[in-house]
Amino acid sequence: MMTERFGMEYEAKVPDFWQEDTAVGVVEIILILVVLISLVLIFKKQLTALVKGIFAQINSAASGIY
Repeated sequence: MMTERFGMEYEAKVPDFWQEDTAVGVVEIILILVVLISLVLIFKKQLTALVKGIFAQINSAASGIY
């Protein structure tokens, strides 16, 4: 009798567990942030050179306007 009752309660709660996904969004956001931060750290030199080049072009184009 006890095992039948436990089994029925377990079966009733399993679908609720799989349908409850409130924390999944938080985990996904944290994983995305970890990946982005890792990529920034890996390609830091290349990103710095790219940004400096872009700002150099902006400055040279802006000096033509002034």
